[in-house]
Parts: sequence; C-alpha cells; structure tokens
Amino acid sequence: MSLTRRALLAATPAATLTPAQPKKTALRTGFEQLAAHDYTRLNGQRIGIVTNPTGITKDAHHIVDVMHASPHVNLTAVFGPEHGFRGTAQAGGSEGRHTDPATRLPVYDTYLKSGQPLADIFKTSGVDTVVFDIQDVGARFYTYIWTLYDCMEAAQLAGKRFVVLDRPNPVTGRTAQGPVLHREFATFVGRQPIAQAHGMTVAELARLFNGEFLKTPVRLETVPMTGWKRSEFYDAWSLPWVPPSPNMPTPDTALVYSGTCLFEGTNLSEGRGTTRPFELLGAEGIDGRWAAAVDQLALPGVHFREAYFAPTFSKFQGKTVGGVQIHVHDRAAFDPVRTGIALLVTAKKVWSGFGWRSDHWIDNLTGSARVRTAIDAGAGTDEVVAGWQEELRVFRGIRTEYLLYK
Repeated sequence: MSLTRRALLAATPAATLTPAQPKKTALRTGFEQLAAHDYTRLNGQRIGIVTNPTGITKDAHHIVDVMHASPHVNLTAVFGPEHGFRGTAQAGGSEGRHTDPATRLPVYDTYLKSGQPLADIFKTSGVDTVVFDIQDVGARFYTYIWTLYDCMEAAQLAGKRFVVLDRPNPVTGRTAQGPVLHREFATFVGRQPIAQAHGMTVAELARLFNGEFLKTPVRLETVPMTGWKRSEFYDAWSLPWVPPSPNMPTPDTALVYSGTCLFEGTNLSEGRGTTRPFELLGAEGIDGRWAAAVDQLALPGVHFREAYFAPTFSKFQGKTVGGVQIHVHDRAAFDPVRTGIALLVTAKKVWSGFGWRSDHWIDNLTGSARVRTAIDAGAGTDEVVAGWQEELRVFRGIRTEYLLYK
C-alpha cells in the first residue's frame, strides 16, 4: 500500500469504512395501509380489535394506542388472546377481563373461547366491526391463527363484520411443508386441515378459512400489505420484531419452530427456559452421539452442535441436560419440518430413554397418529416424510386459490 493511501485511510473516520447495511425492502403492513387512508374502511363503525404486543407500527408504537389517539376511528374495545393484549401472561395464560390503564378501553379475554360464548363477548362489547392484527410465525400449531379462525366464526354468529390487517409470514410464503391435519385430531393447535408449515399470511389464511372451513362465511375484508415478497425472510423489512409469545424471542426461533416444536410431544426439552427455545433440544442422559447422528444425515441448510444447558423452567428445570443446538446456515435450503422429523428419528435411535408424552400430544402437533406410529415402527426420515406427500399436494392446490401475493 502506498504512503499516500495509508495516510488517507488513517485520516478517514472509521464510520465511513463500515460496510453499508443491506437495503431493507419497503413494506407497508395492513395496518399502515389502513392508517394511510385515515381508516376510511372503518368509517361510522364502532371498532373492536383482536391484537397483542405484535400489533405495532414501524416506529414500534402499539396500534391500539395509535388508533385510540386518532380522530378518524372510533375504537371502543380490545380483545386479548393467549398471553394477553399487552403480553403479560406466560404460555397457557391470559390477562383476563380488565380496563387497559393506558387507554381506559375495556379489554375482553378471548383465550380458549370460541363459538357462541365468544360471539356473546362480541355482542356484549357493542362493536360493529372486529379487526384482527397479530403477527403469525407460519406454523399450524401456533395458536394465534386459530384465534383468528375462532373469532371469524364468532363474528359471523354475532352478525359482525370482520377485517384482517395483514402482516408478513416471517419464514417466507414460498410453499407449504409437512403433514396436513386430519380432522379427528382437531384441537386448539390445529382446528382445520392445513399443512404443518402453511406458507401463508394471516389474511390469506382468513380467506382460506372463510372459503373452505366456516359453515357460514363471515363478512370478511382483508387489508393486504404492499412490498411483501413471498421469498423474503423477516429481516428483509424495516419492521421491528416483537416476540409474539414469550418463547418466540427472535425470527430465528420462528425459522425452526414448525419442526422442533414437535419435541413438545416428547419427554425431551424443547428449550423452554433457555435463551434459545426450539433451537436447543435435550434431556438427561443424552450425549454427543445425537448431534453426530443427525449431522451425518447432511440435511440441507443446517448443522448440529453438541450442547448442554440447564432450563430455568419447564422440562428439566434447574438440571443440566445434553442434546443439540440447531444452526441454520442456509435459510433458503432449510426444511424445518423434515429436520424436525430427522431429529425425532435419531433421538429415538441414540437415546434409550426417548419417549412420547403419555397423552400422545405429538399426534395433535403432527395432525394424525401416522408420524408417531411410523417412527415407533423404525421408519427413517425419508419414509416418514413420504407418508404425507399426497395430502400435502392436495393442500397446496387448495392454498393457491387464496393467495394474495405473487
């Protein structure tokens, strides 16, 4: 390097030498589209909104606070799902009926309510239109999409209009993956037959629910995003990530969740009580053989590291357990559902203590008994995955009819 060049670099402020950050894609959520037009879609209506801490603007203000302060919308009620409207409750909990301290709006608890009891709540609230705005993570067993379904059904029973404000699928909307739910296994982690990783946004799911599953369709309107591309992950946009639930801390968690959440149906820890839930998996008595076994499969886009951790709550609280940490190095190639199956198959092979939850919760998560019985019979990853391909092909065809974005 010449002396002149060296002197120039020495005199240049360090900040100017920092590589430029990748340019974020311009994106407007459904809420931002609504607000940009002064809420004209809601004119003359008493509005109630189903939301949680993920209902935010790009500058991280909650949409309830923004709408409450606007003279263009008559917001009269809030409906809180699991974990609550402000997010104060852990998994399996809610905030209950209360008055929001910030806005003085009544907050109604919708968690685990459906059908006529939920319709009665909508009637009691006195709203004309129910609005839905919650960030999803792309997995069938993430309960907010079934809160959406239940609220649509209840709004129809109550004679209310229903408006869905769209947000991105954080793990892309390229395609659907995994087994499709069988109706006899319907629960709150899967009301209707959709794929385990559905590859849709909440507005697209609302269209699918209305067109395929509701006995009587609700008066549905969707407010799409602008600037969203199906191939892009969450960090492509200038949109803050707010954990949709306490154990979904980052978009990286969402990336693996549709596969590794299956460990909720086993006696292994799925990483709850650690800083990397669903990326750390393990149990007492597991050693490095598991990571070695699954790494040998050369699954696309992912590596596995032998890991040891001590959960602060949930399974194995306060105990040191062994297992694996998942490291995704190529998101585009990574298949979370296939990876989850491979992890189950190899865990059962290398650890004699492997077991399913006694209530066969794994069947509710996968949507049938097929995955569990196949693994118990000694099936390998390819054989298990092959078992759902025909029903997945059918679902993909149905799904295409309800997509809003190219």
